[in-house]
Formats: sequence, structure tokens, C-alpha cells
Amino acid sequence: MNYPPQHHQDNDINHMIEVIKTYPLATVISVDNNEPLITHLPLIYSNGKLIGHIDINNPHAQLLQNNTEVTLIFSGPECYISPSIFSSTQLPTWNYIKVHLKGKVQENPDKTALKQSLISMTEFLEAPDHKYILSTDNSRLDKYLDYILMFEIKITHWEGKFKLSQDKKPNDIIAAREELVRANQENVIQFLNKVF
Repeated sequence: MNYPPQHHQDNDINHMIEVIKTYPLATVISVDNNEPLITHLPLIYSNGKLIGHIDINNPHAQLLQNNTEVTLIFSGPECYISPSIFSSTQLPTWNYIKVHLKGKVQENPDKTALKQSLISMTEFLEAPDHKYILSTDNSRLDKYLDYILMFEIKITHWEGKFKLSQDKKPNDIIAAREELVRANQENVIQFLNKVF
């Protein structure tokens, strides 16, 4: 099979875990009566599983339990790559890093575990500066525990898609990497100036 090209596949689970840890906002996809439900949630990788939380009023919450199958997409940096950056003749392309996972979801109804999980997730997301600490005696947190579903995903399939101009000459690979960094920094500023 010629597709997807093997040079754009990264089967190193450690690389995929690094994407998940650096870009933890996942696109969570489930199917109910042939209709996809799509939700965006931060998920934390821990001991070979993904742990997340969802508002119980979200229709997707009903599908995030009972060993239901789920598909996940984690997105790393991406950008358009102009042929103008290459030393050799090329065509325009788009470089990106994506991780596609499949797994089975199980609800964890333990409120003590939920509370600790929310505290741990906040601690992870606040790293490395830890400017905010969600404490165990936070009364506001206690009020919301009944409205949050905690779930764990056992990963059954990993697929890393790292399209980074690996099929180009060494100088062009370096140029594409530099463009990915530059474009992501500039694009965020320009985009936010337009919409916010």
C-alpha cells in the first residue's frame, strides 16, 4: 500500500505521547445512530491511559462510558510550506503533526477520584510556572463535582502522522522546520489581531 506514505508516519509511541502532552486538547469523536458526535476536550496521558472530564449535560457524555469505542485526534503545529523556502524545485505543500488514536472509554464514578483528577489536570496544565493551584478545600470545586463525568480511555490503536518534508533534501528539511516554527508564531499573532 502506497498511502499513507511511510516517511510521513511516525510509529514511535514516545513521539506521539509528546504530542499529547504538549497539545492536550483532543478532538473526541464518537458515533451514535450513524451520527458523529464531536467534542474538544483536554485529555491527560497517565499510565498508558487518557483521562478526561466532560459536563454531564453534554450529549457526548452518554457515549463516554460503558466501554464505548472512541476516536481521538491530537493536533500539533501545522502550516503551509511555500516552494520559495526550498533550495531545490518543489511544489507547495502543507506540513503538520497529528496523532490519531482509537480507544475504549470507561466512566469513573468515584467523586474522590474525580476531584483529585481535576486537581492533577490543573497542576499539569499550569506547569511549569504553577501560577494557580486548585486546592482540595476549594468549595466551588466541590459544588460542581455532581455535574462532571470523569472518564478513562484505554488506547487500542496509535497512529502518528508527522508530515514534515522528510522526503526532501537535508537543507530543505531544515528550511521546512524553520518555516513551521516561524509561521506558527506569526500566524497566531495575526489571527488574534483579526478576531479578538
